[in-house]
Amino acid sequence: MLSRRSFLAGSAALAATAAVSRFASAADADPFGGWTVGMQSYTFRKFDLERALKTMKDLGVRNAEFFRGHIPTDTTGDKMKAIKKLLGEYDVTPVSFGVETLTKDADKCKKLFDFAKELGVKYMSADPDLDSLDTLDKLVAEYKIAIAIHPHGPVGGGKMHRWKSAEPIMKALKDHNPLIGTCLDTGHLIRSAQLDIKLDPAEEVKTMGARNFGLHLKDHDNKRKTDVVFGDKTGVLDVAGVLKALKEVKFKGYIAIEYEASENDPTADVKACLTYLKEQIKKVG
Repeated sequence: MLSRRSFLAGSAALAATAAVSRFASAADADPFGGWTVGMQSYTFRKFDLERALKTMKDLGVRNAEFFRGHIPTDTTGDKMKAIKKLLGEYDVTPVSFGVETLTKDADKCKKLFDFAKELGVKYMSADPDLDSLDTLDKLVAEYKIAIAIHPHGPVGGGKMHRWKSAEPIMKALKDHNPLIGTCLDTGHLIRSAQLDIKLDPAEEVKTMGARNFGLHLKDHDNKRKTDVVFGDKTGVLDVAGVLKALKEVKFKGYIAIEYEASENDPTADVKACLTYLKEQIKKVG
């Protein structure tokens, strides 16, 4: 007969084995380790909406940030119902929308928020005017839809985008609603080096802290001025470092892979990016 000590030891071992099994099953079910990972649909800008959705499903992506080329911002009523039905058929959840320009015109902003509410997103990535923030304070509080300011790097003529990095964004948001934050773009942060402005995406994430709502994840080759697949020898993005920074700030938002290289069909490159991201998620834990 088993002694009590042997019985307890055996039970503990069985419980541990079961826990490991459950963890393994969860990891198999969610290859992204609990992160909300999706696509910026602009990646598939040369596809119509249904082809973009089919491609996402085939790639195992279940979330997306859509842009107006796939879902126009004047979509309402039966047209919106048809689009949401299509999203359901391909099992793709709209978590965000953008990137949209916002001004202090409350009526125009409200129309965009109404659209976002009907679509069902939690965030909008945006390029707001500085004097629009007071208006946005009221709207994010009313709709409970966050605004994620999107830095855009060099914009031509040797100039940087007005929201060039985390530092000016944090300065501007100091006294504003906590539902206004950022959707940093690692590719545009890397592009800033073209103007001798070196920005570390991981450090930018840490600077934004709790105001990180979204992330456009991409790598860029500044010499050829084109996006590249994660892990490519011509790229510079430290994906694992960015993931560690997101963990450090207790990131709860979404990671949208975006690929802006000019290929007519970027599917193979996106698949390679997803494979690399999954590897780095396992590495980071």
